Amino acid sequence: MAALKELKGRINSVQSTLKITSAMKMVSSAKLHRVQASMEALARYEHRFTDTVAALCSDPDVVTASPLYLPHKELRRAVVIAFASDSSLCGGFNANAVRQLVSALSSLRSEGFSEITVYPIGEKMVQAVTRPAFMARFAPAMKVCPDYRHLVGKYSFDGIAPLATQLMEDYVACRNDRVCMVYNHFRSMGHQIPTTDQLLPFIEVSVDNVGREAVRDYILEPDSDALLADLLPSATRIRLYRVLLDSITAENAARMIAMQTATDNAQELIDDLSLEYNKRRQQAITAELADITSSLGG
Repeated sequence: MAALKELKGRINSVQSTLKITSAMKMVSSAKLHRVQASMEALARYEHRFTDTVAALCSDPDVVTASPLYLPHKELRRAVVIAFASDSSLCGGFNANAVRQLVSALSSLRSEGFSEITVYPIGEKMVQAVTRPAFMARFAPAMKVCPDYRHLVGKYSFDGIAPLATQLMEDYVACRNDRVCMVYNHFRSMGHQIPTTDQLLPFIEVSVDNVGREAVRDYILEPDSDALLADLLPSATRIRLYRVLLDSITAENAARMIAMQTATDNAQELIDDLSLEYNKRRQQAITAELADITSSLGG
């Protein structure tokens, strides 16, 4: 009977866990659909916006003199914005982001950057980069600035725009020479790709001939140089915000898949335990009947 009670207790425990994982899956699914819609809408806007910027940059009649577009001759100081999540239970999402950060930091050091500032966004990234072993691995070149760690839980354009503005001001003043972003890119529901992108200097995306001709057909007011000087900062802020939404979308997709897998495993374990419980219960009943029959026969 003790074994039956133990099995029953395990079944009840796994059923409680199943309810939790199932609820977390539904919550992650709701969050995913909400942030994915925002991310996809912003991605379309960013695509058209950056196409306009790229067309202006590629116009032979426009001399691009914006300091945000021009690379620095001296490559000494770099900034890495590293995105992860505030909580766990999302599979390998955070571990993949940390590994990608390690790869990005190693690459920057190999290029000759002697001072690297990491802006961790998300509590799990803050915990990873402030571990003594991690700090020692990249000391003394790396320092951590956790001022924007909260942006994952309270994401908004107004929340991340000051960071983009600060980075642009530092780049123009030559207080940093390159700005990179490390995050998990949402490719599909079950596929998130660890990615490193460059934010500054602004990288011109390719545009087709239609885009170039479209710009030349317009009369620009003010002139192209003044327009580009206004568009480049806006494009930088939009790109940084889109990466934040991309990372949050990938996080919720990873958590939803992890919770679905956990729910399926819990249900399978419940089925196995229930089968074992029924077998032992039947054996106990059979043994009791046998004892009763033998005692009556005696």
